Amino acid sequence: MEDLAPLAGGIVLREAVPADLPAVVALLAADQLGVHREAVDDPEPYRAAFDAIAADPAHLLVVAVDDGRVIGTMQLSFIPGLARRGAWRAQIEGVRVHADVRSRGIGAQMMRWAVDEARRRGCALVQLTTDKQRADAHRFYERLGFVASHEGMKLAL
Repeated sequence: MEDLAPLAGGIVLREAVPADLPAVVALLAADQLGVHREAVDDPEPYRAAFDAIAADPAHLLVVAVDDGRVIGTMQLSFIPGLARRGAWRAQIEGVRVHADVRSRGIGAQMMRWAVDEARRRGCALVQLTTDKQRADAHRFYERLGFVASHEGMKLAL
């Protein structure tokens, strides 16, 4: 369990370990959309997904930890592609910061680390999707320099 980066205020960014999974799932479920789509009482699908992420070096599940408590999370994936002259891209997913520590710059620090890590790994761009209902998230990402340049689409299976 090696630290990836120190953040301000003694918070540490590190790769998630299996013991972090309940806290990560709780963060995913603790918002207006997650409350309807996450099932915190059924840990098995999350364990299987965690194992797949942990086994693949192209994916990182990251947690922000303050005095032993998981207060933030995100997943960072590295995707090869033929477009843009064979450019790699980083995909950021599931960014969450615990409600009682928001507005302290933790999410911005996490995102800056993710962008730096993507750059370090040779990515040409960093991308993310955010639900159209998340107006606060849109403002947050725009403040960090992200641009709503594409229209995303999904097909539920």
